[in-house]
Amino acid sequence: MRITVLTGGDADERDVSLATGAQVAGALRSVGHRVMVFDTARGVMTPADEAALREKGVDPRPPSRRPRDLLVEGGVSVLESDPLVARADVFFLALHGGAGEDGTIQRILDEAGLLYTGSGPEACRAAMDKDRSKVLIREAGVPTPDWMVDVFEADAVEERLGLPVIVKAAHGGSSLRLELAHDRKELEAALGRARGFRDAVIVERYVPGREFTVAVLDDRALPVGEIIPEGEIFDYECKYQPGMAREIFPAELPEAEAAELGALALRVHRALGLRDYSRVDFMKDGSGGFWCLEANNLPGLTAASLVPKAAAAAGISFPQLCDRLVETAARRRDEGPEPAPTPGV
Repeated sequence: MRITVLTGGDADERDVSLATGAQVAGALRSVGHRVMVFDTARGVMTPADEAALREKGVDPRPPSRRPRDLLVEGGVSVLESDPLVARADVFFLALHGGAGEDGTIQRILDEAGLLYTGSGPEACRAAMDKDRSKVLIREAGVPTPDWMVDVFEADAVEERLGLPVIVKAAHGGSSLRLELAHDRKELEAALGRARGFRDAVIVERYVPGREFTVAVLDDRALPVGEIIPEGEIFDYECKYQPGMAREIFPAELPEAEAAELGALALRVHRALGLRDYSRVDFMKDGSGGFWCLEANNLPGLTAASLVPKAAAAAGISFPQLCDRLVETAARRRDEGPEPAPTPGV
């Protein structure tokens, strides 16, 4: 098939997206697809550009300057700058954060009748909005830590949630702008910094314990993974820098607990209306209870990413994983239009 990988974009997670795009393109070519790579903020990428990205990896800090997203501003006509890009059978979305993950680009592609990998616009919007997604997760009967939105008074936070708490952006990903406040002084400092976010702010009760992640592929839970970060929390640096975290697949868990986590992840995936694939993150507290932290509707697909590691534990290689996502999207063409899953239904 002819595949165009959409990557880059204008979000804080641009570097992660570019790394995903370059590695996905190589994987798809290795199984026989004809692949173009299109940075939605810069245009067509050359083979030399891709090779440089595969060599470079992800910077330890997000980019300080971000370009404009041309696809968002100009619509699908932007893709016609190169006929090979526009004639793709499937668009593989290697986009993280911003318009690439919040449903904006998905809606542009839907309106043009173009096939793409991953969830539809409504599900993307629900998953990226941490406040809305936590409401849907709780309504589905899955425990999630208590939270508050856009509250900057330390007294109110401490009275309702106690300490410690997590302070984070309500629509961000890759654990950007995420802080753990242990005491009142740290809370006041974190809330002060959060006032500068170009985003709503979530303050969430911190659940100490073991961290787990479950990838969902084609409505099936893959083997559970455990994340053991070098620091207290699995932040941006831990996610993308070698040696900053241990990721164990499959996790060392009793079979019944692994099955429970898989069932909870599927319940979250379905409650948010997600399709094709996702990744759902959990904490296990000291009493053995599981708490859903969030769901990722377009999780990273770099060499250091969690979904490829979960797939490998299930016997699915990285090229096979990427090929499977393309085939799943292509079936939507062959089987005709399907109603998009509705979050909360």
